[in-house]
Amino acid sequence: MQLSFHGADQGVTGSCHLFECNGRRILVDAGMYQGSRELAEENAGPFGFDPREVDYLLLTHAHLDHCGRIPLLFKRGFRGEIITTSATRELARLVMMDAANIQEEDARAGENDSNEPGSPPLYSLLDALGCMDLFGRTARYNQPFALCEGIQVTFLEAGHILGSASIHIVAQEGGTNRSLLFSGDLGYSGRAILRDPSPAPEADVVVMESTYGNRLHKSLTASIEELYSAINRTLARGGNVIIPAFALERSQDILYYLREGVEKRALPRKMKVFLDSPMAISATEIFRRHPECYDQETAAMFHDNRDPFHLPRLKFSRETAESIAINRIKGGAVIMAGSGMCTGGRIRHHLLRNLGRRECSVVFVGYAAEQTLARQIIDGAESVEIFHKDVPVRADIYTINGFSAHADREQLLAWHAGTGQPTYTVLVHGEREAMESLEEALTGKGPQGRPRAASHGAAKGMKVLMPKINNVL
Repeated sequence: MQLSFHGADQGVTGSCHLFECNGRRILVDAGMYQGSRELAEENAGPFGFDPREVDYLLLTHAHLDHCGRIPLLFKRGFRGEIITTSATRELARLVMMDAANIQEEDARAGENDSNEPGSPPLYSLLDALGCMDLFGRTARYNQPFALCEGIQVTFLEAGHILGSASIHIVAQEGGTNRSLLFSGDLGYSGRAILRDPSPAPEADVVVMESTYGNRLHKSLTASIEELYSAINRTLARGGNVIIPAFALERSQDILYYLREGVEKRALPRKMKVFLDSPMAISATEIFRRHPECYDQETAAMFHDNRDPFHLPRLKFSRETAESIAINRIKGGAVIMAGSGMCTGGRIRHHLLRNLGRRECSVVFVGYAAEQTLARQIIDGAESVEIFHKDVPVRADIYTINGFSAHADREQLLAWHAGTGQPTYTVLVHGEREAMESLEEALTGKGPQGRPRAASHGAAKGMKVLMPKINNVL
């Protein structure tokens, strides 16, 4: 048995892990790197394995940093079976088609890695369509299935986005039994819409995300109140509220809380709300088709024919002309658009027209990776470059991390405590500082290995690893 790591190595994007057992090669996720030009060049580089030799791909969820290079795998010869949940399959198709369209548009405009018009895209719409033919069996939560001889797989509720899963693999080879647990991206308990993450089963090897391994989230209640306060203050002074939001999960969460705010009279009923993202609009429609993923409260709303995402003055803006029209609105609007990290999409147009206006606000409600436009604004840049223009940052800037779809430090430790006494815990999908902080808590050791009080997540004798690209366990 062998486990190797080909992405999300001391960074939060590009998740991709390869497990080899009984002559079979099993990939867990094939995500895209997001952020700087250097990361974009890594997307076009080799995977570190031959895609033609991969037999199965187990997909944890449909975020781009977990599924975004599946069409590239297909382009380079992968013809194995892709297995995931029903909701993830639908969302992944949406995400990959959108990414392919962007790749082709950027290639035509000369904004790809080579920066030369006419250079080929990373992959095409045909590649995205082709890989959809590889989706085979549908995984159901908590129902083990035989992947192949000697390997059993169970998808567990991860509570991150619609259809998201942790993946538990039990493998036999040469008389040896081993269990591996891939956390995927973990959500946390008590959020709207989705059910809570399932408790972690015991495992010999745990591969765990560490996005917020060094910090705690603000409480959800306090985060909602801060969102309402930011909106009310901005509307009172005649400005617009710009919310960069990921199309999957975050847009639906914010719509849910805006609806609640209007119903509870914490927000004005006359407030105009725009969801200016074709992908977020389609994702919202997919959400409506998968009540099997809902928590009890949201399921009850649908049962009573109440739409949890509906607002009195909500406008879905699919067409480009509709998006351009929004830019003429000077005040009184809440404008949600992608991408959440401001690396592309329509949000940049809204920032271009509102970021320099003191009466406006920009509210960040999700994670922003290093070197992204969102991170520059959050870190206090006085001006930023958008579409080759220098834009001053005069709007009020809010960062509300209580809406995060990721578990925080304490929630990660609580989840890990259920894994028993693993031999190895491998930290992925996190920046170095977050990983080191989580390692200290898991091992009960401080910096440079100095003993310290063990946290409730510590496991005696466990080795904690932070792999680099192509490392092998």
